[in-house]
Amino acid sequence: MAGIVGTSAILASKRFSSHSSKTTSFSLPPVPGLSLGRKFYGGIGLPLRKGRSQFPIANVATEISPSPEQAQKLTVSKESQRPVYPFAAIVGQDEMKLCLLLNVIDPKIGGVMIMGDRGTGKSTTVRSLVDLLPEIKVVASDPFNSDPEDAELQGPEVREKLMKGEQVPVVLTKINMVDLPLGATEDRVCGTIDIEKALTEGVKAFEPGLLAKANRGILYVDEVNLLDDHLVDVLLDSAASGWNTVEREGISISHPARFILIGSGNPEEGELRPQLLDRFGMHAQVGTVKDAELRVKIVEERARFDRNPKEFRESYKAEQEKLQQQISSARNGLPSVTIDHDLRVKISKVCAELNVDGLRGDIVTNRAARALAALKGRDKVTAEDIATVIPNCLRHRLRKDPLESIDSGLLVIEKFYEVFS
Repeated sequence: MAGIVGTSAILASKRFSSHSSKTTSFSLPPVPGLSLGRKFYGGIGLPLRKGRSQFPIANVATEISPSPEQAQKLTVSKESQRPVYPFAAIVGQDEMKLCLLLNVIDPKIGGVMIMGDRGTGKSTTVRSLVDLLPEIKVVASDPFNSDPEDAELQGPEVREKLMKGEQVPVVLTKINMVDLPLGATEDRVCGTIDIEKALTEGVKAFEPGLLAKANRGILYVDEVNLLDDHLVDVLLDSAASGWNTVEREGISISHPARFILIGSGNPEEGELRPQLLDRFGMHAQVGTVKDAELRVKIVEERARFDRNPKEFRESYKAEQEKLQQQISSARNGLPSVTIDHDLRVKISKVCAELNVDGLRGDIVTNRAARALAALKGRDKVTAEDIATVIPNCLRHRLRKDPLESIDSGLLVIEKFYEVFS
């Protein structure tokens, strides 16, 4: 756990003790694979598209179970997939893991930007999140993962059927995670014309892209700071509106594209455009572990996984299941979590005094604090919850000062202590 927060948190905690005589420890109950006994530094919900009405959908969706043949195919497919390193087995990097968990609990936080040294487990940690993702209801065989109960999250065909009062089959499936490769073309990302249908049937048909597949799921971009500018613009459009509109060969189609945007990168390879950086709800900084004993443990665990992935995953099965249950419980309890008006005012005061542009910082901090309280199993947000998440929510929104040598996360936490004490 050494080196995760570093000296900044230690200095900040000393400053806090000088501001207030009542010091409290910012700690969480034990979570498998995630040590939350330290202070952490550290989205934005995608806006609803205005002007769209909610359609009555009562008694039109029917849940179905997969047939034995389908279940067997799913099992075989799952077993044939490349084994994923268990989330509970990740050693250290608690700030990054906490940000990821909070976004799974409340996707409206708006994603995570993870920046740090190479070889620190950024991609491994993000991809290990797959096992922990909860199940959601989707319309069977729908390319847009349409929600049978929310018209804002439905593809055009499903919406049309529900408007006519037709029934649609519903199945439970895990939240999807889509990798966006750096070399992807705009057509592959947004969608394109189905040439096969055009040639064989003489009709113009739309072939959905990665944004359609990522709807209601996670879109992960590794080395996001190296992404082509035109793809960055596409992501900005979808992240801002929650919809993807495609104009191709006389076809115009809009479909929902609400996803948790997760990006990772190495700051040495280039900075991220401010417009894209602002779209990420939270920002996590990852550093190389300095403690020798911890480094040895990481190397040994990785060697165990490489020797026998199946056996290694089995050894963490109980911890993974416990963490899954905790996430599920937090998601269910999130709607009942409240935050006092006084705390909301103080959050906005911190944002105002730090000259944070816009209101995304206020919204994200409120949502992240509520998600953390739900993870702790409480129904009320405390100042400790806010202290834990506010640096991650604001550090990437501060205006850059080339002459400033202090970490932006430290500036946020100092302002927090000044306002809250």
